[in-house]
Amino acid sequence: MSTADYWPSPKSEPDDRSARGPFDESEVSGVRPWIDLGSIKLIPREGLNLRVEVEDGSGRVVAVALDYLGSTLQVQPFSAPRNEGLWHEIRSQITQQVSNQGGTLEEQLGPLGIELVASVPTAGKASQVVRFLGVDGPRWFLRGVIIGPAATDGDGRAALVDLYRSLVVVRGNVPMPPRELLPLSLPAQAGGFLS
Repeated sequence: MSTADYWPSPKSEPDDRSARGPFDESEVSGVRPWIDLGSIKLIPREGLNLRVEVEDGSGRVVAVALDYLGSTLQVQPFSAPRNEGLWHEIRSQITQQVSNQGGTLEEQLGPLGIELVASVPTAGKASQVVRFLGVDGPRWFLRGVIIGPAATDGDGRAALVDLYRSLVVVRGNVPMPPRELLPLSLPAQAGGFLS
């Protein structure tokens, strides 16, 4: 069975997403000690360092990088249609981009569904392996990229997938076109999490 046969649904999300994450804000209690990054919330955990990636010129936060257990999980939330997902289409685009850069890529089935494992050339050293994750939630899509040893190591990957699943996406009610980056912001109290 190919990965395309495995996931015939218009949305790509694990059956247990609403119970195990990544969560929609409507699915979680507000009493936890969340780190609020605008459209993403996360619970602090020992050994987790948080960085934000800022767009040159505009100063807009465009991604959140979570350094954990020697690897990095970069996440970006996007608006999506109510009844359709984005991951199937975005996988095709990632495949094309990796191929254009001279890299190789394969689809694998993981706990979240179809994942992409890419080997991409880097300047001055051997190729780097990165793993792309994607989950379609209610009116949002959460893209994740695992960089570092956890991209290939089973135990490390499980820990970063668990971190990814603990995230909460705050979509809001403002109409937005599909694929638009949901607004991210610096936490009000960074307190040791930002590096």
